[in-house]
Amino acid sequence: MKKTNLKVNLIILPCLALLAGCATVPNVQYGDAGSAKPISTEFGSSDLQQIAETMVDSLVTFPPIVELTAQKRPVISVDKVKNKTMQHIDTESVTDTLRTKLIKSGKFRFIDRTTDAAAIEEIRTQQDSGLVDRKKAVNFGSQTGADFILTSNFSEIRQRAGSVTDVYYKFTMNLKNLRTGVLEWSDEKEIRKVFNKSLFGG
Repeated sequence: MKKTNLKVNLIILPCLALLAGCATVPNVQYGDAGSAKPISTEFGSSDLQQIAETMVDSLVTFPPIVELTAQKRPVISVDKVKNKTMQHIDTESVTDTLRTKLIKSGKFRFIDRTTDAAAIEEIRTQQDSGLVDRKKAVNFGSQTGADFILTSNFSEIRQRAGSVTDVYYKFTMNLKNLRTGVLEWSDEKEIRKVFNKSLFGG
């Protein structure tokens, strides 16, 4: 009888281990990076894509900007997006996405202030280390200055009434001429998300 139980255990235990292993395998799939379907009222990737596409299209098609960029590519400094929402948002990622789309438009050149410290260190190395031919080393003060600065503000208004949560987002961008102080362009993108929690948990 004991031998029979031992044989049964030797068969059942590996099967149970195999089933347990299968049960813990995560079900991970690739999603559509361009999907616009929201899954919550929080700021998400689809919101970032909508904002970037709308704002960049607005800027590059604005008649005075079209005229301005017809003969040259102005240099723009992009200020980090100011987050005025209640959420923790990676504003550097938002800034990067906007700058990338504007660069791809082929109408602008950009100054990246986030890399200034690294650039200063590199120039100092070229000037002082003795490793670089002085005739080919970059000099301090030879960098191009920005013609414009692009600033952005991101805000939200959140309301709750019973089972309904209503979240209104507003993303505003401004392009300022640094030589004249004139605001050359401004636009905003609005997004509203409404979540209705079912009383039955559906």
